[in-house]
Amino acid sequence: MIDLSFLQGRAVAVMGLGKSGLATADALLRAGSDVRVWDDNAAKRGEAEAAGFRVVDPLAADLSGLAALVWSPGIPHSFPKPHPAAVRARAAGIEPLCDVDLLGRAEPDAAFIGITGTNGKSTTTSLIAHVMQAAGRRSAVGGNLGTPVLTLPPMGEGGTYVLEMSSYQLELTRSIVFGVAVLLNITPDHLDRHGGMDGYIAAKRLIFRGQTGADTAVVGVDDAHCRAIADGLSAAGGPRVWRISAEGPVAGGVYADGGWLVDDTEGRAERVVELATLPTLLGRHNWQNAAAAFAACKAAGVPAAVIAAAMGTFPGLAHRQQTVATLRGVRFVNDSKATNADAAEKALATYAPVYWILGGQAKDTGLAGLEPLMPRVRRAFLIGEASERFATWLEANGVAHERCGTLDVAVRRAAGAAWDDALPGAAVLLAPACASFDQFANFEKRGEAFAALVNELPQGGAAA
Repeated sequence: MIDLSFLQGRAVAVMGLGKSGLATADALLRAGSDVRVWDDNAAKRGEAEAAGFRVVDPLAADLSGLAALVWSPGIPHSFPKPHPAAVRARAAGIEPLCDVDLLGRAEPDAAFIGITGTNGKSTTTSLIAHVMQAAGRRSAVGGNLGTPVLTLPPMGEGGTYVLEMSSYQLELTRSIVFGVAVLLNITPDHLDRHGGMDGYIAAKRLIFRGQTGADTAVVGVDDAHCRAIADGLSAAGGPRVWRISAEGPVAGGVYADGGWLVDDTEGRAERVVELATLPTLLGRHNWQNAAAAFAACKAAGVPAAVIAAAMGTFPGLAHRQQTVATLRGVRFVNDSKATNADAAEKALATYAPVYWILGGQAKDTGLAGLEPLMPRVRRAFLIGEASERFATWLEANGVAHERCGTLDVAVRRAAGAAWDDALPGAAVLLAPACASFDQFANFEKRGEAFAALVNELPQGGAAA
């Protein structure tokens, strides 16, 4: 756990008692701080009180003596409407911050690698951490990935924190300058929380805040927003800018071209990794993740050959195009994290022919935008609340489909169809394009259920 003794004896309020909020309160209590906690959810307040924390309403308490207000990134503090506690704190001259900011204050001698972007953050963060550890570099990984940063071990000088950073966290973190900062991509997301697209872009750009010529900015240039940011950073003469791309050559950067990952950061355009040899990084979107991770690790001083070798042993992330098994020549892929059409598109573009399991609690956009990929779908298998809505869309797009209702039925039907057809390269793909809450507690439980059902199928192939 991170030592927060610089706040010993000082009053600190914690707003929001989720996983990171409770970890923050615990670290502060261990450091001898005067900790006051609050959550708008009465049940969470009760749990905190039972655990020994002092519950104090920030709308009624005197805030003048607070050394810090640690804010849960999930609670609005500006748009679409600021929480009244944030308004009251700012009126008292207290700017909310998040737990990552406390980490920066507690570990000033450590190095920091930060990763953000609309898509691919978790895979890229995990891949960088995997490479760093394979290279023997003392490092710890956390942040938006799921591990609260204040539960990480102290790194000190010579150690590195690899942190996935959401746009919400970036707005609340001012004490860290990332020696290596990665921006993968920007597409519209969380616009209500940032007051529109301009606010969202500005929040993502904060990953480069404070960088100088001693630092490196790794920027994906496959979308116009990020290209503009890369050009702006270069023109301002701040950090070294390495552009990365999954779509072809970028001078002085790292990119995918002709089935290879190419390193041109030293002007030599060297082929470093054959992309087909990276089984957990399939698909163009993962080529961008691989390029970003390679650039970030090289900027952190890891030799290119070490990076390339480590990428080949990356286990991938659960529920993100995770190959569960290959049975009778058919690959079974768990992409339960694909909770909207944009995420499902990445998986659908990776495999063919596809026996597609989809459905659940639909998002407003439904399946819009997936039309060009439907020729890859041999048959679709519908589950959950969205079945009727999605059946209408599939019929309009000429896709054969079945209403299965539940995941167990869909897995059996999809496996049987794939085995009967016996087509080369076939994949049974769970990419629901929906939230899970109609039938499962979360996307993780849905993915775990899929894996369990696949493992119950008649064997006849080798587990992947």
